[in-house]
Amino acid sequence: MAAAQGRLSDGAGGMDDEKEGDGHASRAARAPSPFRAAVDALRAARLRPQVEIEQVPPPQRLAPFAYALEATVVDGDQDLADGRLVLLHDPAGHDAWRGTFRLVTLVRAELEPEMAADPLLPDVCWSWLTGALQARGLAYGEPSGTVTRASSHYFGGLAARPAASQIEIRASWTPREGLGGVPDTAAHLASWCDLLAQVAGLPPAGPGDASVVTLPQRRDPQAR
Repeated sequence: MAAAQGRLSDGAGGMDDEKEGDGHASRAARAPSPFRAAVDALRAARLRPQVEIEQVPPPQRLAPFAYALEATVVDGDQDLADGRLVLLHDPAGHDAWRGTFRLVTLVRAELEPEMAADPLLPDVCWSWLTGALQARGLAYGEPSGTVTRASSHYFGGLAARPAASQIEIRASWTPREGLGGVPDTAAHLASWCDLLAQVAGLPPAGPGDASVVTLPQRRDPQAR
């Protein structure tokens, strides 16, 4: 899988790392029930088969509890886009989040030259993110992020390679909490996969599309 590179940062501030010797069972045991429920919903989410997804170790120091997924949009033997989605939880709440949960993402894809040259591309990509959330009727707040467009040109021994362009979306938002203080993380994951598919150039999945599949079950939710 093509991994989403770079550290995801959301201004949560540094926190002490896990003490050496803290085991997986201990971390899972102290995870609060809203966080465990939110992770269970992520595991049960139904996703498009073109999106290959797996659990990965979450980033450190962003929140007391975190859970991370990486995904790649695949068409045959070609990777069209990739990204990472991190669920953060601070039971005490966080002023910048205005809530106890936060979703942080990084999405990347290669671009066609014509699309890369469009001056409105960053605005369009940001609208894909907000539009994906709104299309599923999701309540969220405090969105923030950046859209970066980069180009690579090759010289010397690499001169035969064509120029390449890439778009990168880094964003975070607060999913509004529902019953029991748990946000609808499955729907937020589905909207994120919609964003990945759109960045990759895939057509949208229709309502009730039977082609979606369930995320494979993983190990228990972890704290950092």
